[in-house]
Amino acid sequence: MPAVDRRSLPAVAVFVDRFPQLSETFVVAEAEALARLGHAVSIEARARMAEAAGPLPVRFASDETRGERLRALAWLVARHPGRCALDLARRRRWAREEVVTPLRQLAPRARRLAATLRPLHLHAHFAYEAALDALRLGGLLGVPVSVTAHAADIYRDPRNLRAKLELAAFATSGCDSTVSHLREIAGTARVVKIVMGVDPERFARRTPHPDGRHVVAVGRLVEKKGFVHLVRAAARLGDVRVTLVGEGPERPQLEREITRLNVADRVALPGAASPDGVRAALEGADLLCMPSVIARDGDRDSMPVAVKEALAMEVCVVASDTAGLPEVVRPPWGRLVPPADPAALAAAIDEMLARPPAERAAAGRAGRAHVLDHANVDREAEKLSALIRARAG
Repeated sequence: MPAVDRRSLPAVAVFVDRFPQLSETFVVAEAEALARLGHAVSIEARARMAEAAGPLPVRFASDETRGERLRALAWLVARHPGRCALDLARRRRWAREEVVTPLRQLAPRARRLAATLRPLHLHAHFAYEAALDALRLGGLLGVPVSVTAHAADIYRDPRNLRAKLELAAFATSGCDSTVSHLREIAGTARVVKIVMGVDPERFARRTPHPDGRHVVAVGRLVEKKGFVHLVRAAARLGDVRVTLVGEGPERPQLEREITRLNVADRVALPGAASPDGVRAALEGADLLCMPSVIARDGDRDSMPVAVKEALAMEVCVVASDTAGLPEVVRPPWGRLVPPADPAALAAAIDEMLARPPAERAAAGRAGRAHVLDHANVDREAEKLSALIRARAG
């Protein structure tokens, strides 16, 4: 980023529905990268999932008292009566598709954010309730708002999605396919590709490449991840060990399939892992597998961060040919297969693991170089910062 007076950079309040989320570490990574650029960054969360730890201030709407909300509401209505009336009129339309936060619950955030000394920008991750909160607060305070849409909020639950895109100063998404889809919905070019990047220093190898047949998969145990197809592929590969790192509603089905195929000695479900736990799993992996599919409800992956983290650690990848995966998974460090095809998945895994150790290591280094060029969290944050600065004031 060109030299600028950091004191003039807009403060950025990042809006999320729940915080912290193990499956959404990319939100924190991007926010911390913006802070390194000089933005004053805070997290505005609707609900607390666990104790938040880290360098960024986090505020939870669920912590506000009734008295705080009523006092802030009186301040907001007195300060911006016309904007409050417009918000009330819009709420009736939005309420047809989703639950809309009462104005009294937005008011404490409005009053707090209005006290920011710098120019202010609101940025929401996922086009859900937190995004609507941010857009309404932007209208109430007269400040720009941006929204990053990911996957489920685009394909499975696109509640008020067109309206949110139209109200935003700009929107972003992490791969070409989702950007194209959002532009079709919004009828605007104000949707920009910002990749959910990785920290190249944190995700770097610390040990030599292993020389085994250990396949790791990372993600929530949900249908769109396609992990059941990896279990079936493992049954075709008698000497491959598989570790599925994650938790979710598909666990019972996966356990039944593991038992049915008699692969319990080779397929492990250790549960969810912390970011450090994910990193450790990738350090010991010979290959990452991301067998994503389009779920029956329309949900799908865009460009899973776990793939980019694995490549940054020089771990090669086999993945499904869906959504944004072809943008990052390519020879020599990756292979793409048709989704929901265990036979093709097994063949690609076997091919990748059969390569000599030196060839694997060279391919892994090429994969890391690609990620550092195309999915570096600091470079992607610079792009986002430029968009925010262009709309400041």
